[in-house]
Amino acid sequence: MKRAGTPFTGFLYAGLMMTAGGPKLLEYNVRLGDPETQAILHTYPGDLAETLVSFVPPPAATTRSVCITMAAENYPETPRTGDIIHGIAEAEGTGATVFHAGTKMVGNDLVTSGGRVLGVTASAATLREAIDKAYTAVGKIHFRGMHYRTDIGHKGLARAKISATGT
Repeated sequence: MKRAGTPFTGFLYAGLMMTAGGPKLLEYNVRLGDPETQAILHTYPGDLAETLVSFVPPPAATTRSVCITMAAENYPETPRTGDIIHGIAEAEGTGATVFHAGTKMVGNDLVTSGGRVLGVTASAATLREAIDKAYTAVGKIHFRGMHYRTDIGHKGLARAKISATGT
């Protein structure tokens, strides 16, 4: 961007698709969107506020992280709302972090209030371990009509396998 005459300082998110011909850029944004940020910041070993204020380059992450979005029934068209959510404490008891996106309190009940309800994020030394840990945490959470992708991280595992074998 500097060479193009538009220098940039800040967060730049690149949405990439891995193809047989190499990575292809789908989008780029200046933002800290979720669930991408939830997965990245979960492995951040420093103090983010201190880094932002001091403009010191962050230390490299030494772990891998996965974020699984749990969505409401009928998402994305007309998400169902008002369903009681169970199991957040149990999910966090596994070591995962549960980020709230489409939730609210109604009395003493935590209920769904949007399409993307929760971002369940876990970190571990390897991608396989992070995936397993995240899905274990997801398995502790229940609400009517919930759904989520079951392939999060699988492309990364496949790429790692190809890199390791050289094929």
